Amino acid sequence: MDRGRGRGGMLGLLLVQALSEYSRLDRRPPVTAGLIAANTVIYLRPKFLAPFLPTLNQVWFNPHLILKHKDLKRFILSAFYHIGEPHLVYNMMSLLWKGIQLENAMGSVEFASMVTVLVGMSQSITLLLAKALLLFDYERAYYNEYAVGFSGVLFAMKVILYSQSDNYTYVHGLMIPARYAAWAELILIQMFVPGVSFLGHLGGVLAGILYLNLKGLYSGPNPLVKVVRGLTRVLGWPLRFINSMARPSRSRVYGRGTTRRSEAAVWRCGACTFDNSGYLSVCEMCGTDRNGNGFGEYGGDSETPSVEELRELRVRRFGR
Repeated sequence: MDRGRGRGGMLGLLLVQALSEYSRLDRRPPVTAGLIAANTVIYLRPKFLAPFLPTLNQVWFNPHLILKHKDLKRFILSAFYHIGEPHLVYNMMSLLWKGIQLENAMGSVEFASMVTVLVGMSQSITLLLAKALLLFDYERAYYNEYAVGFSGVLFAMKVILYSQSDNYTYVHGLMIPARYAAWAELILIQMFVPGVSFLGHLGGVLAGILYLNLKGLYSGPNPLVKVVRGLTRVLGWPLRFINSMARPSRSRVYGRGTTRRSEAAVWRCGACTFDNSGYLSVCEMCGTDRNGNGFGEYGGDSETPSVEELRELRVRRFGR
């Protein structure tokens, strides 16, 4: 989350970096790409979507307004809004790196369900922290703070990504154990980057820890996975329908030609055993009548032709 940033021409950098990373991947994670696209489109507010998208002032995460007016719009949508290009690009570059690793490791459906849970958890914990500090009459007015951004979810993702790691990683130039990277980044960003939401980032870290503990305690299937799969099937139905309409019908090969399976039944010539389309009344190979009572091209003899006679008919019919 962020409480204030400037503007700049950095969207091109995000596009180049995203294309560069995806071009090197054998499997391109669709959920990560979709999240980056959604955040970017919301920030750009194209004209055709502007009437349907709330403004930034309508979605600021503000604990007082959320609790007073039960404003779920602020509770959910504030995570997907950014107040400047540097803010957006920094968060989306972080999402690109973390999302690729997590989605490829756990699968797209599981990753989508995890992100859904983390959005709810990080926002809820931030809200509870702000309310708790107000009850303790803390001097900093977190309860009335305005914040937006995806960084709370990104902190939770970092906790999950490094939870089982014994390696070291760099955090703003400092090498520390990877499992403590989220805590170190939380402190360093608060110290050196003005205008960030400490409670929003802390809520993300705690959401990641809570998610890992709940997942460790619950060994059954994730119920959200079924929901996400159902939504994927529903939302993907129009695309599957269009693909089925555009895809040519399967064809079956009959001898030297093809015909659609649905066009007509196939009949086999009693003389040469060639499979013919049901639309033909005479064998395409040797000219025998479909009923097998005559030998059309051979002169109407009812006797079965010899192999040599069949060969002569084929040469005469196909010129070879």
